[in-house]
Amino acid sequence: MTQIATIIGGGVIGGGWAARFLLAGWDVRVFDPDPEAQRKIGEVLDNARAALPGLYDMPMPAEGALSFHDRLEDAVQGASWIQESVPERLDLKHRVYRDIQAVCDPAAVIGSSTSGFKPSQLQEGATRAEQIVVCHPFNPVYLLPLIEVVGTPANAQMVDGVADTLRGIGMFPLLVRKEIDAHIADRFLEAVWREALWLVKDDIATTEEIDEAIRMGFGLRWAQMGLFETFRIAGGEAGMRHFIDQFGPCLSWPWTRLMDVPEMTDALAQKIADQSDAQSGQHSIRELERHRDANLVGMLRTLKARDWGAGAVLKGHDKTLQAAGRIADTLSDIADPARPVLTVDRAVPLDWTDYNGHMNEARYLQAFGDATDRLMQIVGCTPEYIANGGSYFTAETHIRHLDEVRAGARIRIETQVLSGAGKTMHLFHTMYEGDRALATGEHMLIHVSLETRRASVPAPQVAEPLARLAKAHDSLPRPEGAGAAIGKR
Repeated sequence: MTQIATIIGGGVIGGGWAARFLLAGWDVRVFDPDPEAQRKIGEVLDNARAALPGLYDMPMPAEGALSFHDRLEDAVQGASWIQESVPERLDLKHRVYRDIQAVCDPAAVIGSSTSGFKPSQLQEGATRAEQIVVCHPFNPVYLLPLIEVVGTPANAQMVDGVADTLRGIGMFPLLVRKEIDAHIADRFLEAVWREALWLVKDDIATTEEIDEAIRMGFGLRWAQMGLFETFRIAGGEAGMRHFIDQFGPCLSWPWTRLMDVPEMTDALAQKIADQSDAQSGQHSIRELERHRDANLVGMLRTLKARDWGAGAVLKGHDKTLQAAGRIADTLSDIADPARPVLTVDRAVPLDWTDYNGHMNEARYLQAFGDATDRLMQIVGCTPEYIANGGSYFTAETHIRHLDEVRAGARIRIETQVLSGAGKTMHLFHTMYEGDRALATGEHMLIHVSLETRRASVPAPQVAEPLARLAKAHDSLPRPEGAGAAIGKR
């Protein structure tokens, strides 16, 4: 059954929500009186389509349907999730909730993107207070997983379901224990922002120098380890207590002016704006977004490879996509073993491309290597089998580049077993985008005993499924290009 999300307010945050839900397979309806909303959201979606799928190594669901509506009633009817992202004015939010609740499903979730208001404030005067819950995201919503979820006693029973829905679209719901102004994360951001204002006002640092201090140092540490774990390491082998004993006295020193906020005068506002223009004015907002997205994808994929921080969320969501996807785990999962086996189905990440905007040569090998690994899994050469001492080593590889592959392309690899008897496994992979053949990869592998490091015959639980698949593929035509280099001397 199609799930429907309604986005109320199509600005930066609303557009990010629309992209997140749409690329997770939901139908998305947008209500925003701004005549430019469709263009703005379309541009955000272009960025999201290029960036988000590349975080995953499994195929994402088919994109949902996007529609724009002039009437609130048309936008919210039938929606199970309604995300409000209107400006931070409490009177405006109350008016929007009254209009929504007059026409929406009483069981629908009404999530608010508010960065500051408490849910009890949002629920004041509501027809059904239990529907309204804070779901505060971080920009870009379609890439960053954190969502601060804050409820009240009125909807304590629904918060777990809200969190499950957010996990289902690849996000990390942080359940805030008690409601508080600005929740958790923005309280830190506000403290840093206040201190930064003083540094600029007092001519101690420019906007660029402050940003360099963050992104070249503690920003990267915080990205993968947070605050307390970072400080624990700073304490060395003696740990957090040593850090507190060593640096605790600093709390009484006049290092910061956090309790003393500078007045935001026109002069200070203009000073900050001028410095920011000098720092970043050579780039359009969309260019900055694309640089940001590419950097985040690279960082997040690195964290994912380490199964760490936000990367662990991505790795977990890969498993969710795998469970619902088309990639087989075993031979019995394959509906028609007499056809080439689908072994890879994914988007090309931004960090797989070179200076020409093409997928670079090393990534072709990675993609075909992933296809070989999946075929090994399918015939029983699983991580458990390998841990018990048997595996396949690649002896020869031949790759043909047939057509361009660019970032964001959805590629699939189909694998044909040319032979699978004795100690050898001979595979031929073809990479496609749609019906267009992009490349082929031919692999000759030898089964090896990891104990002796010599060629050996695979165990029956691998040899028999491989032989069955090879026999099923005997009826297939020999692929064009097969044998062009493999086995020649």
